[in-house]
Amino acid sequence: MKNFNSIDDVLDFAINAEQEAVDFYNQLAENSKTEDMRFVFTSYAQEEIKHKARLTQIKKEGSFKIEAKKITDLKISDYIAEVKATPNMTYPEALIVAMSNEKAAFKLYYELAKQADSEEMRDVFVSLAQEESRHKLRFEIEYDEYVLREN
Repeated sequence: MKNFNSIDDVLDFAINAEQEAVDFYNQLAENSKTEDMRFVFTSYAQEEIKHKARLTQIKKEGSFKIEAKKITDLKISDYIAEVKATPNMTYPEALIVAMSNEKAAFKLYYELAKQADSEEMRDVFVSLAQEESRHKLRFEIEYDEYVLREN
C-alpha cells in the first residue's frame, strides 16, 4: 500500500487516478462500435475531468469540504463475472469493467482512510471513496436499466 506523507501526496495520487480514469473512458469511447456507446463513455470521461479539476482546485486552495452521505449500493457488481477490457467488448461488458474499476478505487480509498495518519487525510480519503461509490452506483443503475431489464 502506498504511503503518503502529506495531503498534497494524497491529492496528487487522486489526481493521477482521475487522469487514468479519463484515459480509460476515452479509450472505451474510441473503441466503441456505436455512436451511443461513444457518447456514454465520452460523458464519463468528461465527468472524470471535472473530478480531476475539483481535486486540483482543492490542492491549490488548501481546503476541502466533506459531505458525508450514505450511498446506495445495488451490489450488481458483486454478482457479475469479471470481464477483461478489450477493444471489441460489448456495452454490457464495458459497464462491467467500469463497475469493477470504480469498486476497486472505492476499496483502495477506503483502506487508505483506515490507515490515514491524520483526521484531515482520513477525511480526504473518505470523500474520494464516496465519490468512487457514486460512480459505481451510476454504472450499476445503467447496467440494471440497459442489460438486466432487457433480458
